[in-house]
Amino acid sequence: MSNPNPRQLAFQGLKAVHRGAYADVALSRVMPKVIPNADRRLLTELLYGSVRRQRTLDALIDQFAKRPADQQPPDLRTLLHLGLYQLRYLDHIPDAAAIFTTVELAKQNQLSGLSGLVNGLLRQYTRAAARTHDPLDLPSDPIQRLGMLYSYPDWIVQVWNNQLGPAETEQLCDYCNQPPHIDLRINPLKMDRAFVRSQLAAAGLTTSPLPHLPQALRIEGKPGPIPQLPGFQEGWWTVQGASAQLVGHVLNPQPGTVALDVCAAPGGKTTHMAELMQDCGEIWACDRTPSRLRKLQQNLQRLDINTVQLWTGDSRQLPNHIPLADSVLVDAPCSGLGTLHRHADARWRQTPDRVTELSALQLELLQTSAQWVKPGGYLLYATCTLHPQENENVVQSFLQQTSNWSIHPLSTHLELQQSALGAKIWPHRGQMDGFYLAHLQRGDP
Repeated sequence: MSNPNPRQLAFQGLKAVHRGAYADVALSRVMPKVIPNADRRLLTELLYGSVRRQRTLDALIDQFAKRPADQQPPDLRTLLHLGLYQLRYLDHIPDAAAIFTTVELAKQNQLSGLSGLVNGLLRQYTRAAARTHDPLDLPSDPIQRLGMLYSYPDWIVQVWNNQLGPAETEQLCDYCNQPPHIDLRINPLKMDRAFVRSQLAAAGLTTSPLPHLPQALRIEGKPGPIPQLPGFQEGWWTVQGASAQLVGHVLNPQPGTVALDVCAAPGGKTTHMAELMQDCGEIWACDRTPSRLRKLQQNLQRLDINTVQLWTGDSRQLPNHIPLADSVLVDAPCSGLGTLHRHADARWRQTPDRVTELSALQLELLQTSAQWVKPGGYLLYATCTLHPQENENVVQSFLQQTSNWSIHPLSTHLELQQSALGAKIWPHRGQMDGFYLAHLQRGDP
């Protein structure tokens, strides 16, 4: 039996994305159960990369095509995305191979009559690229220029530029187009970091401890399927980004206390809270989506954690049987602008209107959750976005509308942008996901 063609699979996945599927769902649907690691990596790179660089690729097609976009078959544009992505972004694939395989894909997918067009456009691009450093015609407006060059909607570039200025905004745009790091969080209830590191090394993996995060290991390179790595099935560790691990350490729930996670699924931060509490105390994990809570339950079983109780429902309407807590985490639903490198299509799905909707939901969650904090207890508001409307503005509104609360600076050696309204992790500075954290304390009655 011949190996599946990763380019053909990527083409099928891209068609699904262009018809509305999420990129990770499309990839899982087309990924064969048995596939060589090199083909797996190429398929993943082609699908995610073509989605991530969609705006740039569309601009190149519009620049070099003789027909306007509305006169082209949709599948033709999808095919050209694949070909141009290889020519522009994959140095290890020769131009001739990228062109030949894309033309062959046209012939195999009812586009034989357009194979000459495909060949001509791709060769036209390579000739232009040989003459100049970058053949892409960029607009003069600085926001539009960055948006087209790095493939983002203008509004996202503008949000970042308003906070960072043009030079750092370009650094951030570049960072969020790179493959994400894979970080592990060691489960101290079962194993220590040094032993896990030695077992991964024996399996041929190089890892690095992360400073100031005592449970973290960063995997160097591409490890292959995560469930097949040493220690996963045994519950020695779980995958969790460095910024997300920082959340648990800032909240710092203590053994024997009561903790509440109001947006808990799929459970990374809930299980971290349990580990920090030495699986001693009481933790309530709440989420409105039963399927995501089932994933949390699976994580609890794998990590052998017993102190977590689950509640399914809208956390803006918490039931009275959930007790007041010493520590409450509001890891709020957000636009995810700090994790765009992890979610290839997220930049195309979010809109300014959606940000406005989310900020209203975030404030409601924060106000409700605050009622479940004991006097003198702590609440941590966290998002993985970099939009002030969802971060500083939400916390400011909360403090203005709710009495007897104060905000604390974060004690950490990580490079954070701290203000009177919380702290922000910028991905390009900290080499980790973008996050916002506001550590709040309820006063005594």
